[in-house]
Amino acid sequence: MTPPVAGRSLRPLAGVLAAMAMSLTGTRVSAIALPWFVLVTTGSAAMTGLVAFCEMAPYVLVKLLAGPLVDHLGPRRVSWAGDVVSAAAAAAVALLHALDLLAFPVLLGLVALIGAARGPGDLAKEIMVPEAAERGRIPLERAAALSGVTERLAATLGPAMGGALVALAGPLVGLAVSGACFALGSVVIVWALPRAQAPYAGAPIHAQTPDPQNDPIPVREPGEGSVLDSAGGEGERASYWRRFAEGVAFLRAEPMLLALTLMVAVTNLLDAAFAQVLVPVWARESGHGPAVIGLNSAVMGLAAVGGSLVAAAVAHRMRRRVVFFVAFLVAGPPRYLVLAMDAPVWAMLVVFALSGLGGGLINPILGAILFERVPRRLLGRVNALGDSLAWAGIPLGGLMAGAAVAAAGLSPVLVACGAVYFLTIGLTGLRREWRQMDQSRGVGSPSAPASAESSHSP
Repeated sequence: MTPPVAGRSLRPLAGVLAAMAMSLTGTRVSAIALPWFVLVTTGSAAMTGLVAFCEMAPYVLVKLLAGPLVDHLGPRRVSWAGDVVSAAAAAAVALLHALDLLAFPVLLGLVALIGAARGPGDLAKEIMVPEAAERGRIPLERAAALSGVTERLAATLGPAMGGALVALAGPLVGLAVSGACFALGSVVIVWALPRAQAPYAGAPIHAQTPDPQNDPIPVREPGEGSVLDSAGGEGERASYWRRFAEGVAFLRAEPMLLALTLMVAVTNLLDAAFAQVLVPVWARESGHGPAVIGLNSAVMGLAAVGGSLVAAAVAHRMRRRVVFFVAFLVAGPPRYLVLAMDAPVWAMLVVFALSGLGGGLINPILGAILFERVPRRLLGRVNALGDSLAWAGIPLGGLMAGAAVAAAGLSPVLVACGAVYFLTIGLTGLRREWRQMDQSRGVGSPSAPASAESSHSP
């Protein structure tokens, strides 16, 4: 039997993924239980929509602004605090309603608190993945893929759990289970990443030189420190806005990361239009109804889990650029075109399955590139900025699609969206800096600040 690698520990990565699974499952259960709770207690669709807005608006805004604080305080602390606050707020909703003390403004405030806590908490868990993988000597692509599997499983199983709980026991039980998931996530973080786990609690790591074949993880040089429990090198001296500006400056100086973020922002807008408006309108006009929507979503979600598992096994051996763009082209435009052609259900299921498989390969590559190219002390603020930019178009997707369908009809809009999707991916892939995608392995290792090479095309 091969002896274990000195210093290797799988506990941090397992803990981060478990905490991520708990938090995401709680979020998905809440996404079913909370709207239903508002709908059955108020009978107002407008109030239900207002509650959803009050959760998501603070989520996006606070996540945008939380990057410097996560880098300064340490993601372990922020993740734990975010889960505790989310659990307490969810429990307060159930308790106040049981005591007949839950006025609608109070509900809005508690929901906003949940969203505001979830934003930094989710961000903190995301940026703990690379160092946790490093401790376990796991390739970044594999760690990012496992993170993607966790997210997709939660997105598939969480709504099913929430629907079953609401149907069998009522929405308050669903909210209580959601709060319990957040609380369990905070416990997992404390168990997996204890402060006393030297040398990782803020002390420099003196890693052994890796075997390039069996230990393909970039190693940190002495003096860099750990991001899991402590801040980066600027300490107390840098102000919040200075740290925020450093994140903006770094992202602007990285053409590949900036182009990637803008490309994903466009495709996210199109995906939001697809899910929020185009698919429901298609289901109504075609006569297939919501059952086929659910079937397509389930097939796509399960295939995405399979794609993420494939990425976890072999993504670190793939040529990133080829796999990334082929997977993106398979995951995006065909969905629009198959609905525009009014293809039979079996053909749609094949297309949605291939789309899910391609989608499962994308995020591991994106995550690995981000983890490699961004210095650890900047990872929170850069990731927060990138996520916020990538999500910026999502609220507009449904509005734009609704106006377009009203003006031109469903089929032309589906074809146009598929064409824009294809052009966005194709034109971005022709940019010279994307040649660095396969060359960036190890460039952004924790010890390396952004080098001149990482900011210019070869």
